[in-house]
Amino acid sequence: MNPETFFWAIQVLIAIALIGSSIAAIRFKNLISAVIAMAVFSLALSVEFYILQAPDVAIAEAGVGAGLTTAMYLLAIRNTTDEEVVE
Repeated sequence: MNPETFFWAIQVLIAIALIGSSIAAIRFKNLISAVIAMAVFSLALSVEFYILQAPDVAIAEAGVGAGLTTAMYLLAIRNTTDEEVVE
């Protein structure tokens, strides 16, 4: 497999991961599961940034997007309820 084919194969896999995790985050009724899906999205996006030769952006996305934001959402959910209320 030549490097260009490998590059595009990785691009397609990351795109599938991004689309799948975003759909999962929208469809989950459990808020904790939705937050975890958003963290997976952020991690996949940071891998994409790294592959596109932007390691500084990748580190920032992984640290802030996957780490800090996920922790803040989970703390907020802990103080409320973990199920979506539909009226």
